Amino acid sequence: MKYLGLAYFTPEKFAEMSPDEVKALVSQCPALDEKMQATGKMLVSASLGDLETWKTLRPRAGKTHVTDGPYTEAKEVVGGLFIIDADDADEALRIASMHPAAQIGDVGGWAVELIPMDFYLGR
Repeated sequence: MKYLGLAYFTPEKFAEMSPDEVKALVSQCPALDEKMQATGKMLVSASLGDLETWKTLRPRAGKTHVTDGPYTEAKEVVGGLFIIDADDADEALRIASMHPAAQIGDVGGWAVELIPMDFYLGR
């Protein structure tokens, strides 16, 4: 079964941190990411770009309209994602709990949402 992990953060909490605090926090991520990779179950892992570069596409009157920024107004924003191929929900939770947002992210308002998914590869 495939699972989508969405890693959230709270931009306001990061804004309150000094650059050195952010650097110290983020510097811990590669080792935790490597731990997840070592399970052999990680299919995809990605950090998402700056919110200022996001675009939202919406259909309006038969045309696609493009606006800046994230679609939803929210306290937390998706900052990364991963897809794992786990044998069952318990294994998915064990692997997702290794993600930096689940381990060290309380100061930055990090969280992980784990979602079972149907997975199709288009051709």
